Amino acid sequence: MDHDPMRDLPMATFSLDREGPARDRPGRLSELLGDPDTRVLELSGDRARTKGEALALRAPRPGDLEQLTLHLGSHDGTEYVAVCRPCPEEEGTEASREEQLEEAPFASLRRAASGLSELDVALFTTALGLANWHHRHPRCPRCGNPTEVAAAGWVRRCPHDGSEHYPRTDPAVIMAVTDAQDRLLLARNVNWPEGRFSVLAGFVEPGETFAGAVAREVAEETGVQVADVEFVADQPWPFPASLMIGCAARATTSEITPQPEEIAEARWFTREEFLSDVAAGRVLTAGRMSIAARLIERWLGRRLDRLG
Repeated sequence: MDHDPMRDLPMATFSLDREGPARDRPGRLSELLGDPDTRVLELSGDRARTKGEALALRAPRPGDLEQLTLHLGSHDGTEYVAVCRPCPEEEGTEASREEQLEEAPFASLRRAASGLSELDVALFTTALGLANWHHRHPRCPRCGNPTEVAAAGWVRRCPHDGSEHYPRTDPAVIMAVTDAQDRLLLARNVNWPEGRFSVLAGFVEPGETFAGAVAREVAEETGVQVADVEFVADQPWPFPASLMIGCAARATTSEITPQPEEIAEARWFTREEFLSDVAAGRVLTAGRMSIAARLIERWLGRRLDRLG
């Protein structure tokens, strides 16, 4: 392969200055939205306005603070804020549909990420992850009362018991497992269409290390035992709130026993078998936005979007 497939992994190659200490400053969002140089990302449901291969960022507008507003951070002296609202279909008003037609269209992160700049992907990923958390956690887990947005969108505070609650991220391991013949273990989930194969993945459980989660998930889903787990790369995955921990592992057994509740089929692939099955349409490859595709490319030595 002409380059490391993880080098340009979407959502994992850029970091904003999140300005954590400034979040608690009174009136921080009003201050940011009062500055015409602040750039605003409009999020509608899980989609953001785009123009060509870029986010259609804009200046602040009156009424922005009436929506869920989040300070995403800064880069090269420019501050970035997300204004989040329900998608037009949920709002159900003619005005919102007309507004969508008049301005730049909305696109999902899955659709847009491969063409966006690293900065735009970082903004979109951060905004979507935070918005998903706010949408799913409107009430206090202690007392059940509605919570309020605080710290420029990075905290939800309960006015009843005074507790503070922070955005959560669910770590998940995703692993390229190879055997002594350098064959790759791929599987098809029971909910996937015929022919769609990928590497195994699963959530990290309480009390586990990443390596422990890799070994447990592979054994549970396929019966294969592994050792020598190594970290490869990680990728934020805000669908809704995961961090994918990409790993490689060496199989110490080869017999496969798929877990019937989750795995429809699993098998070992040589590179020649993989390429042949892809060419014949028997195996469907993952899009290069995901770390799953890049783990396969790392083993294969070729880009998936250039097969054929």
